Amino acid sequence: MTKKSEIKSSSGNRLNRREVLGAAATVAAAGVFASGARGQAPAMMSSYKPRVVAANNGHRLKNEKGETGVEIAYRMLTEGADVLDATIACVNLPENSTEDSSVGYGGLPDANGDVTLDACCMHGPLKRAGGVCFIQGVKAPSHVAKDVMMKTNHHLLAGQGATDFARANGHEIVGDLNSEYSFKQYLEWRARVEKEGDNRTFAELSPEFIDQKGFEVAYQMAKEGLISMDHLHGTINCNAINHKGEICGNTTTSGRSFKVPGRVGDSPILGAGLYVDNEVGAAGSTGLGEMNLYHLCSYLIVEKMRDGMHPKDAGMFALNRVKDSSINNPRYVNDKGEIAFNLQFYILDKKNQYAGVSMRGAKDHYFAVADENGGRHEVMESIFWDD
Repeated sequence: MTKKSEIKSSSGNRLNRREVLGAAATVAAAGVFASGARGQAPAMMSSYKPRVVAANNGHRLKNEKGETGVEIAYRMLTEGADVLDATIACVNLPENSTEDSSVGYGGLPDANGDVTLDACCMHGPLKRAGGVCFIQGVKAPSHVAKDVMMKTNHHLLAGQGATDFARANGHEIVGDLNSEYSFKQYLEWRARVEKEGDNRTFAELSPEFIDQKGFEVAYQMAKEGLISMDHLHGTINCNAINHKGEICGNTTTSGRSFKVPGRVGDSPILGAGLYVDNEVGAAGSTGLGEMNLYHLCSYLIVEKMRDGMHPKDAGMFALNRVKDSSINNPRYVNDKGEIAFNLQFYILDKKNQYAGVSMRGAKDHYFAVADENGGRHEVMESIFWDD
């Protein structure tokens, strides 16, 4: 009979109590070490999945390698790049291309024919942010926003001061950001607005008339296919998380097409066009910025995720708040009694969850995603659906 102090090994040899306890201690220590390693979330054992979430135009244009914006950003994440740099690389494609008239170079101009741009970035791990608004002459304001974040103690620089800051930091300043296409559409829009104004000269029209009638004219041009419906309000937002759980985001825009000169929307405003909390997640927007500004929806969405909501539910919560405050205002409602404007949010959290939500949607109304399954478009969850 085997003594209690002895146990046979797999080879048949007897082990005494001291050897058994020593082996057990070794196993226990290994377990504690492994547990501690998981708690520190090293890259090789991380539970965070690198992912990029962006507006629709983050997965349209391609670089010389055939990569879309979100695909570029995802590759950079897997190569160890800073998360903010990855998101900026995503939005740089449309910013620097005249094929996208919603942001940057070739963005649709204001009512005077001038292209004015806004941008904002937030760096979750650094807990810092930067932005520019009403900047002119810079093709990619997302880079200038990062410089504001890294090189000053300010968040937001505006107008000529923002342009001067960009120049001082080595950014190329060009005389006119209009493309041949964007200026052609501006001239068409202006002629139609003047006609609606009983052929008064453009200088004789009031800002109120230009604001109201000008948007109606722009909307009609979009229905005719002269400009993209998506580009009436412009903008691209991009948010991302890496394998360490580091979260960053940025939003950049040329603003509402043919806007009243001087108008700044939600894109460069923290809590509206973008909000990032590295412990929770990120949210950014496109669409009618004024309706977002009234409710600081990106901040609201992140706070709802902090309370445990899924990104989709948090986004729909914000959209419903906007809907409830607007549904009785004839200015914002169509002939069906539905909200007429659009507002979209692009959201991810630290639980490997993400969503794209929209006030108005359609079967071909997408947002962009890139992760281990590749770059793709996914249909947005919406409150109202178009045919």
